Order: sequence, then structure tokens, then C-alpha cells
Amino acid sequence: MSDTLKLEHVEILIVGAGPAGSVAAALLRQQGRQVLVIEREQFPRFSIGESLLPQSMAYLEQAGMLQAVVEAGFQHKNGAAFMRNGEYTDFDFRDKFSQGWGTTYQVQRADFDHVLAKQAERFGAEVRYRHAVTAVDLGEEGDARGPRVTVHGADGGAYQIEARFMLDASGFGRVLPRLLKLETPSNFPVRGALFTHVEDGIDEPGFDRNKIRVTVHPRHCDVWFWTIPFAGGRCSLGVVAETGFLARYEGTETERLRAIVAEEPSLRALLANAKWDTPARQIVGYSANVEQLWGRGYALLGNAGEFLDPVFSSGVTIAFKSASLAAAALQRQFAGEAVDWQADFGAPLRKGVDTFRAFVESWYAGGFQQIIFHQGQQPEIRRMISAILAGYAWDQDNPFVKETARRLAALEALCAPV
Repeated sequence: MSDTLKLEHVEILIVGAGPAGSVAAALLRQQGRQVLVIEREQFPRFSIGESLLPQSMAYLEQAGMLQAVVEAGFQHKNGAAFMRNGEYTDFDFRDKFSQGWGTTYQVQRADFDHVLAKQAERFGAEVRYRHAVTAVDLGEEGDARGPRVTVHGADGGAYQIEARFMLDASGFGRVLPRLLKLETPSNFPVRGALFTHVEDGIDEPGFDRNKIRVTVHPRHCDVWFWTIPFAGGRCSLGVVAETGFLARYEGTETERLRAIVAEEPSLRALLANAKWDTPARQIVGYSANVEQLWGRGYALLGNAGEFLDPVFSSGVTIAFKSASLAAAALQRQFAGEAVDWQADFGAPLRKGVDTFRAFVESWYAGGFQQIIFHQGQQPEIRRMISAILAGYAWDQDNPFVKETARRLAALEALCAPV
């Protein structure tokens, strides 16, 4: 890196002003740390991941952001509904095994993320929009200095920042995994999503706008649709499938999405009066993994570290959990304590991610679908599953968290068709 560039010094550098970055900034400002956030986009900006889980409310509360989110007027959410070949089942997140919040919101992420970023600024973090990190130098082992990055601003000019610690909250941008070559292949097949926002015009009696609806394709159990109602009569609509399936459909992204939606009778009827007023988009190959979630002078938050799959809406909750764990570790580190980042950050974060992973794998294999549509469900087991679907994937008191693989396998066997 050139020594002629202007060099700034900060305590904590955060890359990305999305949910993980903004909550981390707020928590670190509570500790009195100097925080600089570098954000590539100009907010508000579009993003998916719009159905929050109740567990996320505890982190918003911890960060001092809950009131701002409540006052933003987002759509209330109390559970998740599932449709498959005319069968319907739902989970009320207020009826769950784990203690904690049972309700949350369904949000347009452009507005939600902007609310959080503005709160981080109000708490004293500096946020620079349209600035992008283009290079990173962690230095040599034994260096006294922290990580140093090169940044290009909105005007194209470059400068450098040296931080005592760096948090990568860049989401799908995955800045440090790319620059440091930390990425490893995901064990999931390459899937993609086609999605849009519509004026939904839903008038189906009994349709519950307080729940996300997940609908399984009638002929392919590994293809599913999300319908996320927003306040004001709009909803987010998308389909997730392996890329080979999506490639069968021709035309624009909107035409392809409409063609796939038309194949599912209940969804076609639900959206019969919808106005498709926003061009659809596509994202492909979003599942990602890394060799490690932390290193000398840095940690990876949320999707920058690992993204599983959107089926259970776990992304924002994992982002918040990672921000909370990192902030707690940094508080101890800045107080002069020795911090084991694997024991205090990497391992506990992975525990919940691995619980979600087992449920995602079971969903696509069809086993979890058999479980949730099974007629003879036991109320206590339903409450345990409801807790995980509500985001409480770190609650070791829940048998389906403590022994996820074994418990899921046993339940799949019990619910398998005879």
C-alpha cells in the first residue's frame, strides 16, 4: 500500500452499515469506543431478508434501538405459516419453549436498515456512505499496529485507515473473506432466488398478515416460495430453487417469477389481484462459508462470515448475535483481559448456526416438511420447534438445540410416511 495516502487512526473500524454493523456500532458506543463505519452504498438501499425473528428483538433492545424500530410502523409478525399441496400449518412464536420475545416485525429492509444506521449515528458512530474498502493489510505477526485498509471515497479519492480492531459486517459483499481469501465452498447445492415486491391485493378470508407464509412447490419439495406481508398492502414475494431449475424459465426475471408462481395453485389464487409494479431481481449462489470467523485484529459478522439459506429467515438474527458476541469480547479486550476469540466468539456463534443448518438441510431433504405437516404433533415438541423457528437456536435448554441432529433424525423417522 502506498505510504503517500492520508492515514487515519480509529479504535474500531466496521465495514458495512447493515444490521450487524449498526448494532455492533451501537453496542461499542455504549462502551465509549470510537467507531467508524464504512458503507459502500448510499442508504436507504434495497435488500432482502425482510422477515425478522423474535430473538432479534432482544439484540435491538440491548443496542438501544428498539424504540426507533417500534415507532417506524413496520408490519407486526407473530409466527410462520406453511403451505404444501393444499395443506396448511402454522406456528405462533408466542407459544414456544424458550423464554423471550414472541413477536417481531416484517420490514422493508431499505427502511429498517436506514433506521438502525441513523440510530448508530445518533449514538456517536461516524458512518461514511459510498466509501468502499478495496485492500487490507493485517501486518506481520508481532506487529504493534492493527489492521490497515485502503478506502476509496465517493469522489474516487483513496485514503487509509488503521484501526485497533476491525469488524467486517459487509454482508454479501464479504469484503475480508474476498480480500484475505478466507472463503470456502458451502456444502449446500448452488441455489438462487427470484424475488420482487408487489401490491398484493390479497382478499383471502383468514389470510394472516402477521405471519410469513412459506409455500412448497407442488412437484418439487426443494423449491419453495416466500410471501412476506408488509404494512400498507404490499408484500415481498420470492422463489428459491437450485439454479438448474430456475434456468428452465425464459424471459425477464419478472416473467420467470410469475411463471413459477403460476404453478402453485394456492399462491396463484392468493395473488390473483396483485399488481406486479416492481421489476423482479435474481440472486444466485448466496450460501457461503469461511475458514475462520476471526483472525488477528478482525472478526466477521453476519453474512460476511456465513450465510446458510433464507428459508427460516435466520440471517438478521445471526447478524445480531455475532454483533453482540463481538462487542462483549471487545469490551473485555479493551479492558486488558486476554480474549480467546474462538471460545468467546467463533464457537458460540457456530453453535446456533449449526442448529439452523440442521433444520435447513432437513427442510430441503423433505424430512422437516413431514414433521411440520404431520397430523399427530405433540404440543411440547411443537413448542421446542417453534422456539428454534423464532430464532432461539442458542438455547441449550431446548433438546432440539442441545442435540439437534439426533433429535431431528428421530422425529423424522417417527413422522415418515408409512
